[in-house]
Amino acid sequence: MTEKEFRDLYPFVIEDNVEWDDMDAFQHVNNKVYFRYFEKIRILYFEDNKLLDLVKEKQLGPILASTQCRFKFPLTYPDNILIGTSISDLHEDRFLMNYAVYSLGHQKMAAVGDGLIVCYDYAKGEKAVLPEEIHSVLATQAVSNAGK
Repeated sequence: MTEKEFRDLYPFVIEDNVEWDDMDAFQHVNNKVYFRYFEKIRILYFEDNKLLDLVKEKQLGPILASTQCRFKFPLTYPDNILIGTSISDLHEDRFLMNYAVYSLGHQKMAAVGDGLIVCYDYAKGEKAVLPEEIHSVLATQAVSNAGK
């Protein structure tokens, strides 16, 4: 997969570096670090699309219901990576964030995963419907089946 193909599948992308302390005793990036990569892109996506503003304004916002990762290639230090996300499976109260980590040094996918995001009413402590303005934004960005 080329970098361009990666960016086409995952339109919201950041560049990051593999850090020395990301590696474990087996001399590759520890599995838990990939979930930090996913969290980083998720929060930046939420900030960019004003999803976190809802929590402040209405006590309503995204919450991670489940997540998974499939490891394709072991990353090692040093390397530059792309972390990308796309939206799919949009419903009235939830959506799927597709994640991927791409090694620029090796020009290949290191990991893919996803996270089920649910709209949550923090005041009531229960699932809620996505506000229409957020649902509309997500709908314009949703893809049919990114990276699968």
